[in-house]
Amino acid sequence: MSKLNEIERKVTKFGNSLGITMTDALKQLGLEAGDTVRIDVHQSDGEIVIKKVNKVDLPTGISTDFLDTLSHVMEKYDETLKGLKDR
Repeated sequence: MSKLNEIERKVTKFGNSLGITMTDALKQLGLEAGDTVRIDVHQSDGEIVIKKVNKVDLPTGISTDFLDTLSHVMEKYDETLKGLKDR
């Protein structure tokens, strides 16, 4: 189980934008300038989740459309696929 680190920051104005600094937290995830992250906003509970995106080069002949479709199917049939795995 990973350790939960709570860090408190104030929202600050950066030009015309609002933001927070969180260098220590990003370093703990191994993130550096130029890395890509995915941000999930959960309005119902006021939670923002930031996840590191691991870039993968697609094999020749595999399109991004195929992966998008595959991802959609896996999300839609997640419980069914889990059930098949346990058979």
